[in-house]
Amino acid sequence: MSQQPKRHWADREERGSFALMKLTAWAVRILGRRLLSPVLYGIVLYFFIFGRSARHAIAEFQQNLADWSAKPELRPSQWRVFRQFMAFAEALLDKLDVWNGKLGIEQIRIDDPALLRNQLRGQRGQMLVGAHLGNLEVCRALAELGEKVTMNVLVHTKHAERFNRLLGEAGATNLRLVQVSELDPAIMLQLSQRLDDGEWLAIAGDRVPLHGGRTVQADFLGKPAAFPQGPWLLAGLLKCPVNLFFCLKDAQGYRVVLEPFTESVQWRRSDRAQVIAHWAARYAERLAHYCLQAPQQWFNFYPFWKSDESSSS
Repeated sequence: MSQQPKRHWADREERGSFALMKLTAWAVRILGRRLLSPVLYGIVLYFFIFGRSARHAIAEFQQNLADWSAKPELRPSQWRVFRQFMAFAEALLDKLDVWNGKLGIEQIRIDDPALLRNQLRGQRGQMLVGAHLGNLEVCRALAELGEKVTMNVLVHTKHAERFNRLLGEAGATNLRLVQVSELDPAIMLQLSQRLDDGEWLAIAGDRVPLHGGRTVQADFLGKPAAFPQGPWLLAGLLKCPVNLFFCLKDAQGYRVVLEPFTESVQWRRSDRAQVIAHWAARYAERLAHYCLQAPQQWFNFYPFWKSDESSSS
C-alpha cells in the first residue's frame, strides 16, 4: 500500500481557517469582545496544552532569538512559551475589534519617517511586504479608516472569495483578498491593472506557499530557513516599489511601521536565483530586527526552520 504524502502545515491550517473566521465573525456580532474573551482564551489554552508541535515551534523561535541577540532573558521557558500563546489570543481579540470597526486610525501610531503614507494616494500603487509578526489585520485600518485606498491582500488560501464576502459583511469595502497560489498570466495582468489604478498590494514574506511553490534559503536568527520567492518574483514582474510593513503592539497600543525597502527588484532569467536570494536575505534581516522589538508576537506556530518544502529557483 502506498504511503499517504505528508500534508503541508498550511493545508491543515487552511481547512479550519475559513470556518474559524466565520464562527468568530458571528460570535463577535452576537457576544461582543467581553463575553468572547474567555472563550478565545480557553481555545488558546487548549491549543497550548495539546499542541506539542506548536509549543516546540515557539520554543525554537525563542531559543534562536535569544542566541542570535545574545539576550539570555529571551530563552524559552514554559511560562514564556505560554505567554506567546496568550499574546496570540490577544491578537485575535484585537482582530475582532478591527473587523467590528472598533479600532480607529487615531488609536494607531504610524512610524513612517519616509512619509510612505503620503504615497498611498499616488497615481500608481506599490507593494507592502509584511510578516506574521504582530497584527497585520491592522492593515485594514490604513485601507478603510485612513487613506481610503484599496488594499489587495495576496493570499494562498483557496477560500479567498468566501473570505471577501465575510469581510464585506463586516463592513470592509477597501480590503480585498486575492488568491495567488500560482503566478499565471491572468493574475499578473489583474495585479498590474490594480497597481495602475492606484491600488496597493500587501503580502506576507514569511509563509511558504501552500502547494509546492518556490522557496529560497536565507539566514534568519542565525540559522537557515525557507522563505517564499513570491514577493520578490512579483515585485520584479510588476515593476513596483517594495516597502516593509509591520504592526507591533506595545504598552501604548499598536505601532505601524512603514519602511521603504527597494524602488525596484530587477532580475534577468540568468541571475534570477541570485537576485531573489539577495532580497530574501535582506528581508530576513529586517524581520529579525523587528522580532527583537516584539519577541512575544511571532505567530508562526509551525517548525519554521524545518520546512518540508525543498528550495527551487
